[in-house]
Amino acid sequence: MTKLYLLLTVFSGSALNAQEKDSATLISEVRIDAYKKPVPFMASTKSAAVVSGTLLNQNTPERLLESFNQVPGARMEERSPGSYRISVRGSTLRSPFGVRNIKVYLDDFILSDASGNTYFNIISPELIDRMEVYKGPESGDYGAVTGGTVLLQTRNTEHHSAGAAIGSYGMFSQNIDISRQLGKHFIELFQNYYRTDSYREQSSVQRKQVFLKDHFRYSEKGNLKAVLLLGDLDYETPGGLTLEQMQSNRKQARPATKTTPGAREKHAGIRNRMILAGISHEYQFTPEFSHFTMVQGSYVDFENPFITNFENRFEKNVAVRTHFNYEKNWENISLAYRLGFEGGLNDILVKNYDNNKGSEGNPQNFDRINNRSGFYFISQKLNIYDRLFTDVSLSLNSNTYEWERLFPGSQRGNVHFKNQWLPNFGLTYLITKRLSVRAKIGKGNSAPTNEEIRSSNQEFNLGLHPEYGWNKEIGIRKEFGNAVFVEGSYFDFRLNDAIVRRQNEAGQEYFVNAGGTVQKGLELLLESRNFNLRNRFLSHFRFRFSGSFYDFTFRDYRQNQNDFSGNELTGVPKTTLSSLLNFTLFKKLSMDYSHFYTSGIPLNDGNSVWSESGFIGNIQFRYPLLFEGTKVSLQLQVQNLYNEEYISGFDINAFGNRFYNPAAKRNFVFGVKVEF
Repeated sequence: MTKLYLLLTVFSGSALNAQEKDSATLISEVRIDAYKKPVPFMASTKSAAVVSGTLLNQNTPERLLESFNQVPGARMEERSPGSYRISVRGSTLRSPFGVRNIKVYLDDFILSDASGNTYFNIISPELIDRMEVYKGPESGDYGAVTGGTVLLQTRNTEHHSAGAAIGSYGMFSQNIDISRQLGKHFIELFQNYYRTDSYREQSSVQRKQVFLKDHFRYSEKGNLKAVLLLGDLDYETPGGLTLEQMQSNRKQARPATKTTPGAREKHAGIRNRMILAGISHEYQFTPEFSHFTMVQGSYVDFENPFITNFENRFEKNVAVRTHFNYEKNWENISLAYRLGFEGGLNDILVKNYDNNKGSEGNPQNFDRINNRSGFYFISQKLNIYDRLFTDVSLSLNSNTYEWERLFPGSQRGNVHFKNQWLPNFGLTYLITKRLSVRAKIGKGNSAPTNEEIRSSNQEFNLGLHPEYGWNKEIGIRKEFGNAVFVEGSYFDFRLNDAIVRRQNEAGQEYFVNAGGTVQKGLELLLESRNFNLRNRFLSHFRFRFSGSFYDFTFRDYRQNQNDFSGNELTGVPKTTLSSLLNFTLFKKLSMDYSHFYTSGIPLNDGNSVWSESGFIGNIQFRYPLLFEGTKVSLQLQVQNLYNEEYISGFDINAFGNRFYNPAAKRNFVFGVKVEF
């Protein structure tokens, strides 16, 4: 360990610079956007978290896991490099991979498709300048989800940089980001390339991305925005291991059995090419009245060589969003209304073939699914004397899909889920400028995604229906002496018809409605300002601690002859803790020291198999070199500092007890970033 710390001292630095403004600001002083309804964090009625600056610096160059897991109530898992899963307040049940039951926006645009699926891993984390996480149902402005909403924001200020990083297991990352004001246009051009061989066999990753946006303020009242995103992601999937296989060789891919070949033999992996383009327009007719509209389209070419088949998916997506806004301010009262609609169309052609060692063989099944979803919404925001804040909304949500079997044979049909009225009400009262209390109640509804309606077993699950439930919560926010901020939230969410993942003996997944769940939890956050100690050795210091304490159980859940009622919710830890200490030494050398604790996790609905608890430490050093007009930043990150054997993403309810996806042991990343 002594040698390790000497090594860190010699090669200290950073590829990512903390934003000075963010580093000096308490979260209570930050304004959250809440989709074009800005409000100070202390006065927000929502259960929200802001990720920027200091937290974004914690990531390795090409993932958001470290910063996301600093948010109480949010959890990002990496089953294998490139394969991410996001859950908010325990929404892991239905996400074997990818992001479901969480709505994701990128600036004015929507990354989630009409069925509720999001290709989150197509986005390079280096593109993200700020992230806001809204926990629980937000049915007014964001529609029908029960998990939460994530807003990803790109840069809105001028910035010119280029960076590169190398690391363990053949990792290489390179990016260029040019953001500039050109007359009435604010242009950003972002390019990124990333590759790694990764820790395990059959787990290499390659991602290429180009992002272009233009914000054109053509008048004092009008603003036009356009965006183009090109993503090309190719990653191998090693598959889950049994406990015995993992103990024998953590690095191996899923081995062959007497009846099924292994992941390497079948060249298992994901190849995803995506194009997204959109345009939005906002116009302020009068000081009180404005209108926003957005139109976008995307195309996805998705390949998945798997153990039992080779799947091709071709997806076409169209989405629109429009709303009218009215806001009136009096001396001590302000009132705002919003009336709007958001909708999407998703057309997907799925072709499954035999997998001939990574290439298409004989055809198995060809199917088409057309999904249509949308919601009308009205919301009201009220501010009285800058003390009492209310946020009331109501949305009417619809979701239908048509299905057709093209080969072999011919079948077709359609399913229309019952339209849902989803109310949401939040209230915050500022007892003092530095102390607020809040209460919130809302209903959420989440329909099955295309991958759940027609999952990898290639059968249409026409009996699967949406899950829904009511969430109630209370919270308190307190700032102490303009130096420390504390937030606590308690929620009680009752979910009905929960959608749960199953696996058959071939490893193919399918989904069932599993009765209900009772989800009660306490979330805590403690954060300090960046203290200026005026000391030559230790000049600045700040800290952050967060924790989630959950009591999640199944309710009225029976599977064949088994009664799982009262069992703990699969895939959800009872306790997660995280900490982050930021130091500045010798007025230049910055050090970030973070820890993550996760309690044992039930890996199947019967609670017969549990994971071990995990405790992971990371450390990084950052050092700036200043030249005339140029800033060069050096970085050294050490992930899994204590060289633990841990799992960063389990396969829950896996057939044959193949739950385990071992993560890398101690590994290093060294990078350079130039700002000019």
